[in-house]
Amino acid sequence: MKFLITAALIAMPITASAQTAPAAPAPAAAKLTIDSSIESIAANPKGKAILDATFPGMLAHESYAMFKGMSLKQVQPYANGRITDEQVAKVAAELAKIG
Repeated sequence: MKFLITAALIAMPITASAQTAPAAPAPAAAKLTIDSSIESIAANPKGKAILDATFPGMLAHESYAMFKGMSLKQVQPYANGRITDEQVAKVAAELAKIG
């Protein structure tokens, strides 16, 4: 009798794991916009290239960790004129092309 109970208990996890639900599909990547965080833009190879071309050295800046979670528009007031409206508009237009 003990043998049957032990055998049943051993078999249960195998049966339970065989009935797991299929994995959900990965969510689609969010569309990058000028309101995306700098870190999100930089995580995309095309977005990183846009930032590097428009703001050379930004991603290597010593304060990057402090502003990477902010959007360009949010960082702009603290950039002492180094992020212009024209640059922000250029990045917005380039990000729109990524799709």
